[in-house]
Amino acid sequence: MSELTSFADLGLSAQTIAAIEAKGFEEPTKIQSACIPLLLKDQVDVIGQAQTGTGKTAAFGLPILEIVDPSMYQVQALILAPTRELAVQNAEEINSLKGDRRLEIAAVYGGASMELQLRKLKRGVHVVVGTPGRILDHLRRGSLHLEHLKFVVLDEADEMLDMGFIDDIEEVLKQTPAEKRMLCFSATMPLPIQRLAERFMHEPHLVKIQQDTMTSNLTDQIYVEVKESDKLEALTRIIDMEENFYGIIFCRTKIQCDEIGRKLIDRGYDAEPLHGDLSQKQRELILHKMRERSISIIVATDVAARGIDISDLTHVINFSLPEDPDAYIHRVGRTGRAGKTGVAITFVAPREFKRFSFIKKVSKTDIRRESVPEASEIIRIKRARILSRLSALSDEDAQSSHFLPIAEQLLDGKKPEIVVAALLDHFYKDQLDVSKYQHI
Repeated sequence: MSELTSFADLGLSAQTIAAIEAKGFEEPTKIQSACIPLLLKDQVDVIGQAQTGTGKTAAFGLPILEIVDPSMYQVQALILAPTRELAVQNAEEINSLKGDRRLEIAAVYGGASMELQLRKLKRGVHVVVGTPGRILDHLRRGSLHLEHLKFVVLDEADEMLDMGFIDDIEEVLKQTPAEKRMLCFSATMPLPIQRLAERFMHEPHLVKIQQDTMTSNLTDQIYVEVKESDKLEALTRIIDMEENFYGIIFCRTKIQCDEIGRKLIDRGYDAEPLHGDLSQKQRELILHKMRERSISIIVATDVAARGIDISDLTHVINFSLPEDPDAYIHRVGRTGRAGKTGVAITFVAPREFKRFSFIKKVSKTDIRRESVPEASEIIRIKRARILSRLSALSDEDAQSSHFLPIAEQLLDGKKPEIVVAALLDHFYKDQLDVSKYQHI
């Protein structure tokens, strides 16, 4: 098919186009261009194979919004997601795209109040997004009714398989009407997912979005050879080199995640650890803080980070080498999205080099080598930043400042450079102290 370069080409209503424009989306992604017209025109089942971060939610969400009947307060679309975070994000994304349609969209997942979910379902909803286990709970309770279902969507099906949800998914699908349409979106198509498609889908149309490489061309991928004992020092130097570092640090274990998170906090960084031992309320609070930029660093395990979609990440740091190429691709895919560049840095200890070489080969990616920044270079860059920031202050701002009388008193009889240096020392503390960096 010819490439469709605007949302107006896809057959969407003016109501939907207005909602898309309000969100600031300018043109559809490849998966959206391929799927949306297909789902709007034909009564087909679709398998969409594309990497994470390619706009899959809108690819299935927009056709669902066009087809669901707002006047009928029955569940007409069911979307299964591997994690609570992804379920919430999908629900929020679809809700933001509905425009002025009177549609109710509910996210149901474990770890949240069952009572609140029961009340919302009882009032009537059009679209339900949830994790397989909690959806199954509601079906068994009789609080979720699927007899009017038009769509069932498996989002990130391979992730749900990896997390052991295949039996729950099958049980849910058995309780859906035969005449519904089924959509399956997945980065990969392992055999169990293929078998699931054969069993529950009707001659599905395959939409496969090829990439020249398995990772985004907008992500600058780097590796740093560093001893295990020097990784924390290397991490802090990399963070300090950036004026606005905003990223995820990946660790292998919950213990390491806690340890690195605590050490970063102790050193004054706005960081939080995120792993499976945290309650759902704690996890949601951390993600809210990250999105609001009250923290700029999440230290996470692979499992805890599944389904998390935070926009505009500048960096992904592989503090611990991922277990396999798929994990590397999923980690790195969290930056360099939506036309924005990002940086992925992987720490490689000497004993990890063989495994890293395998990851590099399988992911078909150019990962270039760089060195840990020198402490003197970090100080030089920080000094230049401070000078630039202060030089940008205008004389007009100073003239109207409430602090002008205090400034005059401080300068009375003293050398101006001594007073300014004392103020900078108080405000910036040890930021220009080279001794804070340990030898590598």
